[in-house]
Amino acid sequence: MAGDQSARYANLNLKEADLIKEGRHVLCAYIMKPKDGYEYLATAAHFAAESSTGTNVEVCTTDDFTKGVDALVYEIDPANELMKIAYPLELFDRNIIDGRAMLASFLTLTIGNNQGMGDVEYAKMHDFYVPPAYLRLFDGPAMNIADMWRVLGRPMVDGGMVVGTIIKPKLGLRPQPFADACHQFWLGGDFIKNDEPQGNQVFAPLKETMRLVADAMRRAQDATGEAKLFSANITADDPFEMIARGEYILETFAENADHVAFLVDGYVAGPTAVTTCRRQFPNQFLHYHRAGHGAVTSPSAKRGYTAFVHCKMSRLQGASGIHTGTMGYGKMEGDAKDKNIAYMLERDAADGPYFHQEWLGLKATTPIISGGMNALRLPGFFDNLGHSNIIQTSGGGAFGHKDGGTAGAKSLRQAQDAWQKGVNLVDYAKDHPELKGAFETFHWDADKLYPGWRKALGVAG
Repeated sequence: MAGDQSARYANLNLKEADLIKEGRHVLCAYIMKPKDGYEYLATAAHFAAESSTGTNVEVCTTDDFTKGVDALVYEIDPANELMKIAYPLELFDRNIIDGRAMLASFLTLTIGNNQGMGDVEYAKMHDFYVPPAYLRLFDGPAMNIADMWRVLGRPMVDGGMVVGTIIKPKLGLRPQPFADACHQFWLGGDFIKNDEPQGNQVFAPLKETMRLVADAMRRAQDATGEAKLFSANITADDPFEMIARGEYILETFAENADHVAFLVDGYVAGPTAVTTCRRQFPNQFLHYHRAGHGAVTSPSAKRGYTAFVHCKMSRLQGASGIHTGTMGYGKMEGDAKDKNIAYMLERDAADGPYFHQEWLGLKATTPIISGGMNALRLPGFFDNLGHSNIIQTSGGGAFGHKDGGTAGAKSLRQAQDAWQKGVNLVDYAKDHPELKGAFETFHWDADKLYPGWRKALGVAG
């Protein structure tokens, strides 16, 4: 194992405020625990060495310039397992075609070989700070929810929730039943997304499915007089496959091409897939799906990075929207304080667990909410977040409604309308049958969240 490298890779006299003012370092905060028998600062210094210019021993090729770009541990709190490292901007790889930054390099340095070090019990990134000189090198989002509001004919500020769904079952539907389900939901809702495994299965060829979905969109728009939106999964290992899928989909939707978002499984397919979509299709909403992220972001995982870090990285990459969890109001892991993830995505300045980030006008990324939500859970979610400017995708919350997907979609919209008007949901349900149907359908949630609802709505126990 490495000797003590703290003389070179640690400087506890550095002040965070000075590092931020100078603007020449990316700062990262980790929760790190050394293995038994290893001293905290020495392990932290080895971590910084492995993350930058060093290895486990001094090498003869190191010169003074090399030492000038060492990553440095500048703060430790062993009692709380906190370690902060400053990474010089010069360390990070840049494109040869345009000089832009790449997230792959950020991850390689900050969450790379250091995750497998023999003297580290665990290390997980909980926050990072990007200085202006590095921030300006990232693509950032080209579009966000405001562009959806424009298509939907809504106000460009506080246009409210985009009512969405995921067609269920996520796999097993052939093209026509899938398109029929889309049409059913669109008669009451706004937005449908492919679920992350849906693509070009042998029982549901992409080209046939997209042709039928585009037709369903046209028919739903004719029937309702309202614009409808669809998020099509173009994820693939090969960027050229992604481009081929995207081009075919845009051609197929034709006059409704601006009603189409492209979904990318950003965690499993990685930064290359996200950037391929961002750069090849800058006029489409980039829907970042994060399936698989829990392997590293779950609170039970001690290595990798947190959901906060993951979502913050997505804004740098250019995600128009990313799934952020349900903040304790749905079926996935999370709690109410996760609203700070949404604030970091949507605000021009926000506080993380350890760093304040100024985004300097970089376009916002929209929170996408999914996972066990239904109309009854939305008001509490909005109360916690403080607004309803999100994309909400309910699968069971729409198609699990006792009267079908159209009624389920309407119930979700009615729940938001009630919240915006400051009307109690039970009272609003008295004059809105779809919302009342949601109470009857999801009665276990109703009993917990709205005691007395049965009597108020005249529903037998």
